[in-house]
Amino acid sequence: MVNNPVTGSLTPLDFDHILNEVPELNKFGCLLSAISFNPPLDSSDINPEAWIRLTEILKENYDKYDGFVILHGTDTLAYSASALSFLLENQYKPVIFTGSQLPIGILRTDGKENLITAIEIAAAYQNGQAMVPEVCVYFENKLFRGNRTRKHNADHFNAFSSDNYPALANVGIHIHYNYGAIHYPAGISRLKIYTKLDTNIALLKVFPGIRKSVAEAILNINGLKALVLETFGTGNAPTSEWFVKLIADAVRNGLIVVNVTQCNAGKVDMGRYETSLALLNAGVISGYDSTTEAMLAKLMFLIGNKKDRREIIYCLNKSISGEISV
Repeated sequence: MVNNPVTGSLTPLDFDHILNEVPELNKFGCLLSAISFNPPLDSSDINPEAWIRLTEILKENYDKYDGFVILHGTDTLAYSASALSFLLENQYKPVIFTGSQLPIGILRTDGKENLITAIEIAAAYQNGQAMVPEVCVYFENKLFRGNRTRKHNADHFNAFSSDNYPALANVGIHIHYNYGAIHYPAGISRLKIYTKLDTNIALLKVFPGIRKSVAEAILNINGLKALVLETFGTGNAPTSEWFVKLIADAVRNGLIVVNVTQCNAGKVDMGRYETSLALLNAGVISGYDSTTEAMLAKLMFLIGNKKDRREIIYCLNKSISGEISV
């Protein structure tokens, strides 16, 4: 981002300007090429169409390069990293998202270090194997699995956290890879991409005093196929008769309802408390330790590519791309 001289607000810039701001990139001992969206997108305007576009760009260029770095605004970066982790199958090259909290043209920007290190990791190979062949997020000295991240801080440089999964690498003077946490493919298969996402989903965050009319309005959305239910603690929700009945009726009518916790760390454990047992009995599916961002992307992916409801539910109960610990 750069400051708009007319409005004073932050607006996106293209990669040519970044090369001017980060001349260190010209010192890399590898070939760097760039593709920019035209016009560049603010991350608040990112949508599933942009995820599909990114996936197609990666496929078109996959055989030409050792790794890929995607520059992305921080606000929706965790959503995009989660989505691409499902849309890319048989991935064996690094795809690393990064960005900055301060605009690239500002003296104290964190963008330079983030970009330089992300490129270094994307180009890192050992014995013909990429060091981190995953969709990742690099920010402030930490490399995380993309579908495990959340933006947890709007003001500090350590904008992202991965509370339920360890960092894939820690960066200081040296880059220390956490090999035990990195997924390495058994062999190299042809990259497969998916280009279908179904956005007929919704998010309902429960809160003390939630009104019946609010829940009804969401559950009665025309064409709704799945709902992510953000609950308290380990998956707890109000036990009001009207609330439980609404959820149970929705599931009975074919709606897929997945329970994720509002907490940054920990997991859903339905049945541990009486306040979650009713959801379990109503047919609500556990989201385990998935982030909300990853679960929304996973549902878009599954509903877009799996037509059988039983198969979708089966896939929700297992890890597709390292997004849950089961």
